[in-house]
Amino acid sequence: MTSLQQQRIDLACALRWAARLGLQEGVCNHFSLAVADEDGIVRGDRFLINPYGLHWSEITASSLVLCDAEGNVLEGEHEVEPTAFFIHSRIHRAAPQAVCVLHTHMPYATALTLRAGGRLAMCEQNALMFHGRIAYDDDYNGLALDGSEGDRIARKLGNGSVLFLASHGVIVTGRTVAEAFTDLYYLECAARAQVLAASGGHALRTISEGVQRRTAQQHMQEFPGLAERLFGAYRRMLDREEPDYRT
Repeated sequence: MTSLQQQRIDLACALRWAARLGLQEGVCNHFSLAVADEDGIVRGDRFLINPYGLHWSEITASSLVLCDAEGNVLEGEHEVEPTAFFIHSRIHRAAPQAVCVLHTHMPYATALTLRAGGRLAMCEQNALMFHGRIAYDDDYNGLALDGSEGDRIARKLGNGSVLFLASHGVIVTGRTVAEAFTDLYYLECAARAQVLAASGGHALRTISEGVQRRTAQQHMQEFPGLAERLFGAYRRMLDREEPDYRT
């Protein structure tokens, strides 16, 4: 099992890189990672999350907050932003597949949520990574400032890996930080390509359902290795250029 310190380092790395790639919004949005209980089991009732008020470019492994499902800070000197707690605590408890939960208002994916009936079109190679893995919440319901709204969002995600939140942003989940962040990166690439293609006013290409399914299966076979290679490169670059993220 990966050590808690390594999990802190990985989550800090993801936050630093999200800032580098322009996926953050001010000091808002949040990344979390469920960690094992004292008996070594990951139940989703303890998780690391970025603290309220720090820009993602400032995050270090030690500045991450460890909290429980009731919002109590177990380790850390900072507070947890309320919407961060209600969204992430509910998803971690309701969705066992969501060990890592990344919520952003990244520009191109969010742009799709602003369109009536907005969907990621299965018309491009990167988009096909997400075939059959996306859920959509078409009912914007204000800020997630209570448990009921967090529960509603968790229900919308269900067994999916990705949730598009109408008029809001996206949530991307994964078994590890590396896998969730790789999905986050390629989701924004796919959304960017779609927005740019649609801006010309021409119809998007179509891909047959059979090719969509086959390509998605091909992606899934390669995905664990891709995630480790990509995230490993991100770690090495930060080790050279911003080594303080590990502190």
